[in-house]
Amino acid sequence: MIENKKIRLGILFGGKSAEHEVSLISAKNIIEGLDREKYEVLLIGIDKTGEWRLRDDYSYLMHQDDPQLVQLKNTEDCIALVPTRNRKELVNCLDNQLQQSLKLDVIFPVLHGTYGEDGTVQGLLKLANIPFVGAGVLGSAIGMDKDVMKRLLRDAQIPIAKFRVLHAYDNTDHVYEQMVSQIGTPFFLKPANSGSSVGISKVRTKEEFERSLENAFLYDRKVLVEEFIEGREIECSVLGNDHPIVSLPGEVIPQHDFYSYEAKYLDEGGAQFQIPVTLPSEIEQKIQEIAVRAYRALCCEGMARIDFFLKESGEIFVNEINTIPGFTKISMYPKLWVASGLSYSHLLDRLIELAIERHEKESRLKTTF
Repeated sequence: MIENKKIRLGILFGGKSAEHEVSLISAKNIIEGLDREKYEVLLIGIDKTGEWRLRDDYSYLMHQDDPQLVQLKNTEDCIALVPTRNRKELVNCLDNQLQQSLKLDVIFPVLHGTYGEDGTVQGLLKLANIPFVGAGVLGSAIGMDKDVMKRLLRDAQIPIAKFRVLHAYDNTDHVYEQMVSQIGTPFFLKPANSGSSVGISKVRTKEEFERSLENAFLYDRKVLVEEFIEGREIECSVLGNDHPIVSLPGEVIPQHDFYSYEAKYLDEGGAQFQIPVTLPSEIEQKIQEIAVRAYRALCCEGMARIDFFLKESGEIFVNEINTIPGFTKISMYPKLWVASGLSYSHLLDRLIELAIERHEKESRLKTTF
């Protein structure tokens, strides 16, 4: 850790994603939860066009209490991230001129979905030699691509639902009939690269399939068709780099047909939560053990939320991993850690410590002969 001074922490939020607004709410909660005796905070809001701008610490959002209307306030401070010999540098760009230089110790990306959770920003931060919270380039990319994720889980002999993949170039004639024969009905149809239930549909008929397929292809050129598993929705939070720890499990009880984007982030009554959930000790231990196995199999670091289905028979299936889970008021990741005895502010401290620890270890690796 950095000693005897405040850590200059950049919070990176917003972004070119269908989950832009969720990112704003998550970032707001993180900003409010940070210990300002430890951190000097720089707010870096990315608008929907992809421009990076410095934001005022106290008035950076409009409609901040409404997750559907929340948006970034305009600012003239356009900035860029520039790799330098001394590393960790932001520059202020006005009229294409380099102005004030701002050194950073670490960045906390609070970017959900594409262009933020998929390894793209992580690659930029790695090139700029800045420590950052959460999974690295590979773990982030794997976590975003549900097709690759499920193949790796399957190869690691971690139980998952049956699935098939469709591409935009595929001939989809008679595909519905094939999916029903191979997977059964109903089934879920979802973009392979998207987060938080964006573009996901529960399909029961051929008409729903055709409509849902068209919608899913708006978000990605690869679509997952996935078996519907009747069971309870259980989640665990994982924290750590080389030696990850896992929280107590919690249960999501959707009040909608399934745990949709609206239920996760927009409708406070969209789901009920049991945090922690009471399970037989052997089931709880097995879920926690599988959570750590999945975390390692998918090359994760820093943090992740692992989502499960638990059948009445006791069978456990991993649904997916989320490498930048939500930090809204109703988000499971921080709530599970609070229920496990780790306060919100200490969770943030630990995530930042893990980012710096990983960067220091990687900095000792040879990159040239």
